[in-house]
Amino acid sequence: MPIVPDTKNWTWVLDERCPECGYDSAAVGLGDVPGLVRANAAAWPAELRRADVRERPDDATWSPLEYAAHVRDVFRVFDGRLVLMLEQDAPAFANWDQDATAVADDYAGQDPAAVSDDLLAAAEVVARRFEEVPADQVHRTGLRSDGAAFTVETLARYFVHDPVHHLHDVRR
Repeated sequence: MPIVPDTKNWTWVLDERCPECGYDSAAVGLGDVPGLVRANAAAWPAELRRADVRERPDDATWSPLEYAAHVRDVFRVFDGRLVLMLEQDAPAFANWDQDATAVADDYAGQDPAAVSDDLLAAAEVVARRFEEVPADQVHRTGLRSDGAAFTVETLARYFVHDPVHHLHDVRR
């Protein structure tokens, strides 16, 4: 049975604690995000060395390898969105179908060591980019196609939930 695509609007994590992983965006500032990204990325290599790295725990849940490949891509996508926000006035973000990407890029068939290396590299790029945001740019905006508007700061707090949540997913 294929994984059912996630169609939830996760922007609610900006207003309340995630009951599944415990992430509380209200306790996270922009300055915290680079450290959270780096700490999260540092945990993935061990997960990618697991004997069951390619095994899905059930038909509706990705394997640790698939989650890690997704997190790598989340780092890349949000780095691109941050760049747009810093270079353009209120850019509209292109839709990203995460589930289609997982299939098209064969997340399940990727090499765990390569995913680990790429995830660490992508995390460092996005962490550094958030570190380097000038104070006068924190309120720049970007827009999702569903109308959700982010500032650089709210984008950072929203974004970091994804890798935190997925690390929780693979450790359950």
